[in-house]
Amino acid sequence: MLLLFNSCDNNEALVKPTNIQIGAGTGSFIFNDYTPFINKPIEVFYHIPQNSNNNHPILISLHGSNRNGSNHLNSMISKSEQYGFILVVPEFKDDYFTGGDGYNLANIFDDGDNPSPSTLNISDEWTFSVIDPIFNYIKERTQNSSNQYNLIGFSAGGQLAHRTFIFGNSNFCKTTIAMSSGWYTTIDENLDFPYGLKESPFLNSSLNSIFSKELIILIGEDDNDPNAVGLRRNSIVDLQGDNRFARAENFFLSAQNLANQEDHTFNWNKFTVSNAAHDLTPIANFAINLLYQ
Repeated sequence: MLLLFNSCDNNEALVKPTNIQIGAGTGSFIFNDYTPFINKPIEVFYHIPQNSNNNHPILISLHGSNRNGSNHLNSMISKSEQYGFILVVPEFKDDYFTGGDGYNLANIFDDGDNPSPSTLNISDEWTFSVIDPIFNYIKERTQNSSNQYNLIGFSAGGQLAHRTFIFGNSNFCKTTIAMSSGWYTTIDENLDFPYGLKESPFLNSSLNSIFSKELIILIGEDDNDPNAVGLRRNSIVDLQGDNRFARAENFFLSAQNLANQEDHTFNWNKFTVSNAAHDLTPIANFAINLLYQ
């Protein structure tokens, strides 16, 4: 195992080595090369398969609300070895990316449930803005030649993943897979953020762009508990459905209908994972098979 440097809770003790190459194995490093997050160090966990080469694809995966990057990574190491992709898991600690506003809702607003022009953060400070820089850092340190990466996220990470897709406009992300999200920012310009796009920085001119990009919604067929722990419930979000399965279906179909009505190319897809509830391993395995099998 190659561990570049250990996680540390004391910012003053963080020491960032330079020009260190990352080889095959499992490890982590502290990333603070992204200037807007210079005071928000991110521990990045990674696994590089044995017999790796410069052409291995790169997968970035977003953890759930437990914010445990190490456990999240460990659940997918065998798949990394099986298919030969570099697995990267940034850990967004609650100390720096606080609560649902800082993680699930991507810090687009100071208070995502009450958006206003005065509380809109600059785009460089949105949580997902660090993902492309992490990709470039990994490329440099592994001497990887990939021009693009794939992005997946589970549960709270699925929420961040689909909002990254809608608002992020990444220069390098090829396919995004949002897995087992609790609820969604729907493609509805008449509904206020965070449940729709009204009062958000989304531009109508971007509709054709996001519909033509590759987004996959994954949900377990048994992820249908209306009383699931942590599942947001209120009169607005319940219009999406009373459980994760129904909400995934609603999000996808409403977007598909809008794309058809306005004659946009629609490159989204949705899959149901058989015999799976709200469980990372079978859902992530399904996602990885879609990407690399």
